[in-house]
Amino acid sequence: MNEILIFGGTTEGRILAETICKNGGTCTIFVATDYGEEVLKNMDKDITGLKIRKGRLDTVAMIRLFEQGEYSMVIDATHIFAVEVSQNIKEASSLTKVPYYRMLRDQEQMVKEQNMVWFENQIACSEYLKKTPGNILLTTGSKELSLYAADEELRRRLVVRVLPGADSIKICQENKIAGKQIIAMQGPFSQAMNEVIMKEYEIEIMVTKESGHAGGQMEKVMAAQKCGVQICMIGCPKEQGYSFDAILNILQKNMGRELTLKEKSCQQTISLVGIGMGAVETWTGEVACAIKNADVVFGAERILDSVRQKIVKVPFYLANDIIPYLKEHSNYQNAVVLFSGDTGFYSGMEKLGEAIKKEISTNQWKVNVQILPGISSISYLAAKLHTNWQDAKIISMHGRNANVIGAIRKNKKTFLLVSGIDDIRSVCEKLMQNNMTQVQISLGYSLSYEDEKIDIFYPSNIPEALPQGLYTCFFYNPRATEVLTYGLADNLFIRDKVPMTKSEIRAVSISKLQLTKNAVVYDVGSGTGSVTIECAELSDKIQVYAIEKKPEAMELTKKNCEMFDLNNVTYVEGDAPDALLNLPSPTHVFIGGSGRNLKEIVESIKEKSHSVRVVINTVTVETLCEISNLISQMEVEDLSITQIQINHGKEIGAYHMMQAENPVTMFSFTMKGEMETYEQ
Repeated sequence: MNEILIFGGTTEGRILAETICKNGGTCTIFVATDYGEEVLKNMDKDITGLKIRKGRLDTVAMIRLFEQGEYSMVIDATHIFAVEVSQNIKEASSLTKVPYYRMLRDQEQMVKEQNMVWFENQIACSEYLKKTPGNILLTTGSKELSLYAADEELRRRLVVRVLPGADSIKICQENKIAGKQIIAMQGPFSQAMNEVIMKEYEIEIMVTKESGHAGGQMEKVMAAQKCGVQICMIGCPKEQGYSFDAILNILQKNMGRELTLKEKSCQQTISLVGIGMGAVETWTGEVACAIKNADVVFGAERILDSVRQKIVKVPFYLANDIIPYLKEHSNYQNAVVLFSGDTGFYSGMEKLGEAIKKEISTNQWKVNVQILPGISSISYLAAKLHTNWQDAKIISMHGRNANVIGAIRKNKKTFLLVSGIDDIRSVCEKLMQNNMTQVQISLGYSLSYEDEKIDIFYPSNIPEALPQGLYTCFFYNPRATEVLTYGLADNLFIRDKVPMTKSEIRAVSISKLQLTKNAVVYDVGSGTGSVTIECAELSDKIQVYAIEKKPEAMELTKKNCEMFDLNNVTYVEGDAPDALLNLPSPTHVFIGGSGRNLKEIVESIKEKSHSVRVVINTVTVETLCEISNLISQMEVEDLSITQIQINHGKEIGAYHMMQAENPVTMFSFTMKGEMETYEQ
């Protein structure tokens, strides 16, 4: 069977060449640039029957090519604006009697908006721009760059977006385009990406061609409209030809078989991949294989730098960018999204995975998803330190709240992820403030890379010159309490003259609260903050609102919470119930002081929550009676009324005498409210 010749490195041309060869045919495809050749070579490693040739041919060279080969047809899939090339192909085809078919890119009907100026050609556009002020984003490629760069004043205002190939960069340099004016990236681009570029370079005018859907035409126009950028649109030449589907039908007749498009033969596969710390040597074999076979790879620029093979790389890591891109480029059958570390350990994979699931369920997106784990920095650092991590506390303060000091106090081993050296210095300062100078700190910097370094020190001698970069920390506390119960000793709190819920009463009160891991807790009348602190220390996911009307008591609550390094406490200064109005619905409420507003506080809580666990403590008979009356008028469950008398031993010479504290009556119950809430 004779060979098929294709001219053009457009998306449609590449798909057509691959389709021919995947269905048993042979094909030669001509591209003009090094970059076009590079993209084709990375298109599919298993494809056979495909020849790739690079170069720009004039009519004479094309005639020689047609005569030397045995081609059954020539398909012109060059860009619609490559008028001269198309004319050369057509002329050579006519002279050599090789059947010629022009494949047209699908065009979108472009509405002529108010901020859009149309031009027949780029010469007319360049003349218009000379008279129009403002920074210009030129997205028409490098071939006709000289039309705009010839004028010095106009050249100075250009930001040129070209393909990331040596040929394109060379043309920019020849036209005296400065490096800071060049954006060398492979498109098409999402609307969001176009917006970022326009804002970053303060663009006022964008020049583009009427290039159709595959050329990212709508994404450019929509971005310009959103950013208030004027659009200079070069209208596409009017020509005769065949659609992609019509060309496919012609090929089927020529080859005598039905052709199956690669992108329609199977669903896209999206691999969510953890690459560990980043160095290629620490990739798992499964991860390396997925990247090797990928059509396109996504990730932050720092992560993409670790991918050494020639492949289409797109610096996206957000669902809003990745999902539209993949839907637009359905010819990319194997997409890989790279995440640092392990996909199941504080990874951005979670949000993207949820977004993909939603797209599959709501919009019937036909994709396969696989998750490939990587080596986490925790397991890597543990191995380097010759220790295990199965009995360690693992927390992160990288972009989130974490009660770090409490975790280190209670655990011999604590692994910590940080945002940078400022976090490390802050933790060391707080360890010093809490007299935890015995804690040994192992600091892993740039793990797995050539400049990897592991320092071991104590809070008092943290190195002065720590480089900026990625860190993972390991804290070893030989004096860890490892106590799992609540009821911290009273002497751990700053007291002053503010009343405090004592240790034993506090322990029973919190037990009666029956806190859950995602609890939203009101501590009404926080005083010293002892109840707030005990609740907040139980879990980083618990959110506590310390509500206190007395300024001196609120200041004491803050000081004690800062001493315990709690980041999940919100301070609300004011008189309840008014202070509760703008707070989220509670799941648990502790009332240690009501300021004679008990009825109003309880009614306010009832209005805010569908179901809430309440504990109210009192030492006065009057408040006891008031609570009893309130409860009798409400719908409550699991009611418990307990009176607690605590006696502490007091030394008197060589003897000890029991000294009584005031008896505390404790009411605990679950109250059914009026408002439905989301069950966490």
